[in-house]
Amino acid sequence: MGGGDKPMRTIGGRTILERVIARLAPQCSGLILNANGDPARFVAFGLQVVPDEVPGFPGPLAGILAALDWTATNRPGVEWVLSAAGDCPFLPRDLVARLHEERIAANAELAVAASGDQSHPVIGLWRVSLRNELRHALVVEDLRKIDRWTARYPLATVTWPAEPLDPFFNANTVEDIADAERLAALDAAS
Repeated sequence: MGGGDKPMRTIGGRTILERVIARLAPQCSGLILNANGDPARFVAFGLQVVPDEVPGFPGPLAGILAALDWTATNRPGVEWVLSAAGDCPFLPRDLVARLHEERIAANAELAVAASGDQSHPVIGLWRVSLRNELRHALVVEDLRKIDRWTARYPLATVTWPAEPLDPFFNANTVEDIADAERLAALDAAS
């Protein structure tokens, strides 16, 4: 999309990140933002910015690990962390509740979201106590694929309908931003 932070793109007069925060804040006891580079660019959002601790930008698992480590240090009573992509402006309002419910029902260690026939492993519920196992997978095994790591554990996958609006739509291109403008009107009506 010509560079820059995708979550800072505007849809319907609000940044994608504002939309993500608005969806997740009522569902979580606190929010942090995993981002590398200058954290000052996110100061207006009032979130703690937590960079990856694993060098070399190894992908989303490093962000999940950063969140698990931050939580273990700063919120030691918290057992679960939700991760969500910062470029998904229409996240479900029942995301955390449904992930937890299905994880419990399936007696699973982890839970991830899906819509239609597609899994969205970045959007998931992670047990904080698995952080050292995740660190080993990232640093020692050089594992980068989320689904390869989650396959090691009992996993619950929770599916949402993709119509009339896929709640996990993500904005990756200029065309996606144009589609998101149209979808924002549908989302406002729901």
